[in-house]
Amino acid sequence: MDYKDYYKILGVERSADADAIKKAFRKLARQHHPDLNKNDKKAEERFKEINEANDVLSDPEKRKLYDQLGSNYQQYRQNGGDPRNYDWNQWAGQNPGGGGFRNQPGTGTTEEFDFSDLFAQMFGRQAGGQAPGGQQQPRRPRDLTQPVEISLAEAYQGTTRVLDKDGQEIEVTIPAGVKTGSKVRVKGQGGRNSRGQAGDLFLAIEVAADDTYELNGDDLTREVRVDAFTAMLGGEVTVQTLGGNVVVTMPPGTSSGKKLRLRGKGMPKLGAKGEFGDLYLKMGVTVPRELLPEDRVLLETIAKHYPAR
Repeated sequence: MDYKDYYKILGVERSADADAIKKAFRKLARQHHPDLNKNDKKAEERFKEINEANDVLSDPEKRKLYDQLGSNYQQYRQNGGDPRNYDWNQWAGQNPGGGGFRNQPGTGTTEEFDFSDLFAQMFGRQAGGQAPGGQQQPRRPRDLTQPVEISLAEAYQGTTRVLDKDGQEIEVTIPAGVKTGSKVRVKGQGGRNSRGQAGDLFLAIEVAADDTYELNGDDLTREVRVDAFTAMLGGEVTVQTLGGNVVVTMPPGTSSGKKLRLRGKGMPKLGAKGEFGDLYLKMGVTVPRELLPEDRVLLETIAKHYPAR
């Protein structure tokens, strides 16, 4: 089986941390998602490769094994992750205690490598691929991750997505209050092992940027335009929020750039029913473009009583 360079597939360095791997995966998964590339076999295969690479590199233990086995990792996976079926000839001979040595390319040295400890750590079984008592352990079913983009309004209200899984349509509920980075678990819709046991599917949520609102945690900020006379004298202004229109009383002398806080008018807090963040209104004052001659004279007279500070 050809070697798959998972780092190259995701376009990251071998030293990349978990955040860099997650960011690269989300970007590529959106770009090559089958829903955006209908009837494109190349995009479909690329999407599978991206998910496979992320499945390994996002799991610290799988990544460690992949880095250790290198070009032999695909052979290991092809044999079901069973150490007994893997060809260890390229590694130096094992000693009677279960440890072994492997050559360090280009150095003329060897590195000690304890196979039994590694198998116990990675697969929860004894060296040789068997569980205590001699019974073969099936490979753990694989969890899958799929990116899903939703709008800010959908994140506020909660929404659903219909997924196509093995020819069947599955409706998944996405709760109100999710944020970019939230994961929605769909039990039993992941990969299957040799016994037909299924892992889980995780929807990796990304909330799209909004033209009106800026999101910061559970709080929202939006700009509100008010006329100069309301800003100077005060008055009521109707403001649109994600939860509906509200009437806000502007205090006299409201300057452009000032922020007003509306408690509980922000985003719902995930997992905390009935609790919301706040909405901040950033004031933008508008002035008339043209004035009647008599109004200009009047304003000039008033302006003399309020010199600039």
